[in-house]
Amino acid sequence: MSDGKRQAVRVVFRCMNTQAPEQRRLPQLSIVIPVRDEAGNVLPLLSEVDAALAKHADYEVLVVDDGSRDATAKELRDARKSHRRLRVLTHSSPCGQSAALRTGVMAARGAWIATLDGDGQNDPADILRLLEVAHVAAAQNRDFLIAGHRTRRQDSWLKKVSSRIANRVRSRLLGDATPDTGCGLKVFGRDAFLTLPYFDHMHRFLPALMLRAGGQVISVGVSHRYRQRGSSKYGTLDRLLVGIVDLMGVMWLQRRSSLPHVQESADAVE
Repeated sequence: MSDGKRQAVRVVFRCMNTQAPEQRRLPQLSIVIPVRDEAGNVLPLLSEVDAALAKHADYEVLVVDDGSRDATAKELRDARKSHRRLRVLTHSSPCGQSAALRTGVMAARGAWIATLDGDGQNDPADILRLLEVAHVAAAQNRDFLIAGHRTRRQDSWLKKVSSRIANRVRSRLLGDATPDTGCGLKVFGRDAFLTLPYFDHMHRFLPALMLRAGGQVISVGVSHRYRQRGSSKYGTLDRLLVGIVDLMGVMWLQRRSSLPHVQESADAVE
């Protein structure tokens, strides 16, 4: 990102900081990172987040440990000593990525949310690019979802092919016009997210749910990296079988969505 664009992002957050003095201690941006068994990945990722954002935004980082059984919890305890913006939330047992995401958003203090996968394949520096687009969308007084699009995925051929098929089927049936709903890098308003219907695996359908609620969805190309440590927690067959059921459910929600057009009277009150 150019220096001019980075300066624009700083202006975004200065403009957002217009609350009363007692509220200004709250960060404008909350970064939510769901993790499960990501020992070896969380510490480098947290350092990357600080390196990318420390000079450009007022933010907090919420890592939601979704019942990890490896050394993730210990690494997060150690990380709190050196990462002052870090907050750690823990599920006592695995509840899934959507539940971890919701836990983080509900606990967040920022008006805007940025999400990252905990495996290190997302580049935290891309958050600034999404924030720039989010500022334009917010200026239109509409709820928004800025979704990362992994234009050059660094995954196995099976994962890339299965994801490509799933994205085409989902986009065709739901009409969400989003090329990559599986990218963990997203930016959206906290309040807008919490009005969406919650269900397990809902994180895969955020674009369709945001459009259903009358919001705006914009995809932005982002980088993607090889996983350096650990392995994916979600298999191809799991995604397919669960995705079909959830897809039918979201289609059902879309057919029963009817948002009224509301106008407030401007007449003076005697």
